[in-house]
Amino acid sequence: MSNALAIAHVTQALALLIENNVGPEFGEAVKVEPRKPPADPQLDQPTISVFLYQVTPDTSRRNNDLPTRASDGTLVRRPAAALDLHYLISAYGDEKELVGQRLIGSVVRTLHEIPVLPKDVIEQAGERPYLAGSDLAEAAQRVRFSPTVMDIDETSKLWGMLYQTPYTLSVVYQAALVLIDGREGPVPGKPVERPEVRVLPFGAPGAPVPPGAEPASSGVSGRAEVEAEVEVEQDGSEASTEKPAKAPAKAPAKAPAKAVAKTGAKAPARARKSTARTGRPARPQPRKGTQRGSGDDGAEK
Repeated sequence: MSNALAIAHVTQALALLIENNVGPEFGEAVKVEPRKPPADPQLDQPTISVFLYQVTPDTSRRNNDLPTRASDGTLVRRPAAALDLHYLISAYGDEKELVGQRLIGSVVRTLHEIPVLPKDVIEQAGERPYLAGSDLAEAAQRVRFSPTVMDIDETSKLWGMLYQTPYTLSVVYQAALVLIDGREGPVPGKPVERPEVRVLPFGAPGAPVPPGAEPASSGVSGRAEVEAEVEVEQDGSEASTEKPAKAPAKAPAKAPAKAVAKTGAKAPARARKSTARTGRPARPQPRKGTQRGSGDDGAEK
């Protein structure tokens, strides 16, 4: 976390980082100015301008800000604004010796080799009188620089905003993440007056429910429902025992009578009648479809 001087402090520290690393490699003194590109640059002096042209909210931390106030309005934590800084770094010098291109190459090598702003550079930049009171060096989040890709359309719009400024070779870098916190101090939390530790077994009133288990209330109601179902089943079984057994089917009882009628079961009754009249047993009646012999006809006669 840092205060409102963090934006200016990062700009000054970036210019100091470039000045400390580009000058010795270039072989001569390089002037690094934290301002916008000049409208009338001096080509006899190698110069690098560090221009902060845009400040945008950081998208990765936009939805991670926790509530800062309690339900009664008291401040529980300082609100913090997460910002990204966009820099335009331009180089000027003698075009015959390609000074501008050599300087841009040194800037790219420096920021690629040292992408995170060092703490000693931050402390050195904080010695400026206009940055007194900045606490960027105490911030836990370090600022990181990454190159930004811009097409011709975006580049022309950017330089079109710089009125009467000639175009020169430049690179664009993004600094993330800069946190600016509020000024109001949060209310300290109240101390614990009476520590209380309760140990309850699972299933006791007020005890926590183990993972994957049903609440105690649902278990009691479920057990009552099961007991009610058992009672209903017992009542039903007793009622079923009191009912009389069903009568057997009538169809099997009629079947033997029909069979006897078809096979001539009444023949013994006829034989008894004939015996009573003639005094001798009668011959059984032949079945339908049989023929009597000649001897039988003579005997009957």
